[in-house]
Amino acid sequence: MTESSPGLRRATDRQILQARSAKAGPLALPPAVPQLSDLEAVETASGEFAVATATPRNARISCIIPCYNEQDSIEDVLKSILAQTRLPDVIHVIINNTDDDTPEIARRFEGRHTRTVKGQEFVTNLHVHDMGVNPDKKVGALNYGYFLSRGFDYILGVDGDTTLARDTVERLELEMTDDPRIGGLSAIYSIDKSRHRGLMARFLVAGQRAQFAAFNMDNLLRGRNMAVLGGQCSLFSMRALETVMVRHHQQAPWVRDSEVEDSKLSLQIKDAGYSTKISATAYAYVGPMTNLRALHGQQVKWNFGAIDLFWPGQRGDNKGQPLHPNLRLRWYENVSMAFNIASRLGFLLLLVAALSIDAFVFNPIWLIPPAVAMLLNLRLALAMKDKSASDIMYAALFFPAEIYMWIRMGHFVSAWTQFLAQTEKDNWAAQANAEKGKGSAYVMPLVVLLAVMGGATYAWTQQSVAIQSAILSLGWPILYIATIAQTVFMLRKLVRRHRGFAV
Repeated sequence: MTESSPGLRRATDRQILQARSAKAGPLALPPAVPQLSDLEAVETASGEFAVATATPRNARISCIIPCYNEQDSIEDVLKSILAQTRLPDVIHVIINNTDDDTPEIARRFEGRHTRTVKGQEFVTNLHVHDMGVNPDKKVGALNYGYFLSRGFDYILGVDGDTTLARDTVERLELEMTDDPRIGGLSAIYSIDKSRHRGLMARFLVAGQRAQFAAFNMDNLLRGRNMAVLGGQCSLFSMRALETVMVRHHQQAPWVRDSEVEDSKLSLQIKDAGYSTKISATAYAYVGPMTNLRALHGQQVKWNFGAIDLFWPGQRGDNKGQPLHPNLRLRWYENVSMAFNIASRLGFLLLLVAALSIDAFVFNPIWLIPPAVAMLLNLRLALAMKDKSASDIMYAALFFPAEIYMWIRMGHFVSAWTQFLAQTEKDNWAAQANAEKGKGSAYVMPLVVLLAVMGGATYAWTQQSVAIQSAILSLGWPILYIATIAQTVFMLRKLVRRHRGFAV
């Protein structure tokens, strides 16, 4: 904005950027000079002065990698970035609050790197910054990376446990330069299926892969409009980040008063007039949560942050935006999960109640919803780009997906309970402790389920046969209607076209 603020540009400044790739098509070329001159004349006449460059130049990308105890993955992450078909122009590894060997491993890669791809030479410099104790944790590391990246055109954010397909950076840059309306572009991210040991880990990895695939496919089929520019791997326009800072009076793009800093920034980029998209062809692979404790910590933090963003009202510095277009999918996910809880818990209670008085009669029609769900899971598994036998078996056997759904319902209930109780809890710290093997919050959903079942069973036994019969005669029809509605929605998703997208 001023001479003393390097990196910030006037909102009316225009620079035509092009990708450093032979795949760049005609749309990446600059407009004709007469058109550009005419536009400048109009802006000058209206009192707004623009600085435009008729000659396009290559975009410059700064890659920032926030790291917290990533000694097991940081080597693979850096190798995947240094093996890209389009190297970032600079790479900053930003380490915070780490007490393992992440700094030492990262420093093995420090320095200048060159790579020649199809006759074109790429040069990058890799820097390692150890921030020590940082109270803002990942947000602080991201903002530190932003200030190191001032003057670049794009910031590529990559998590310290995320590896990239060899052409991810090239594909992201091609899409961003092709459409300057995009403020942020996320890769299609999946779970790295190679990082697991043991039966439980294999089960949880398959469940997370299916969960990510469903989320990505929903975004791809909604005009590729991305609700969350995930920190796993996203390319941000520096101009969009600067616009967000000015509009919201922020010192840096990422804010620390949200449990989901990436979702918050995505909303702000959208509000600033830019689009937030998911790439159709760029892929990244995220480190999995391989035990129930770690998965609970991660998922509760994500769910809580999403609730905080779309719930109406003002909470501290965060204002809920229930009607924001980026949050429609979040509403759908929460309403869908509420239906899943009601139908499954209702069926379980009614089944136990009916069996207790020998009133249950099996009807084959109850097999239709599980069959549709299995077919839907199987179709999604077949749409995975790197599908494996584990993904197919997970979907086809039905029971693994059903068990994982119960686990997700526990995360959902935990997040909503914490939110409605207005409990002050550092979910960042809770997730970090869970990944270290600390904490027992992950067992609470099971305790609550057993308590509900025990209480309902005791209350049931205290009723007369007439009341029990009345409850069953009312409960089963309600469950029929809810199940039919869910099945119709599943059928709609089952028959919709995937339009060639692979997740």
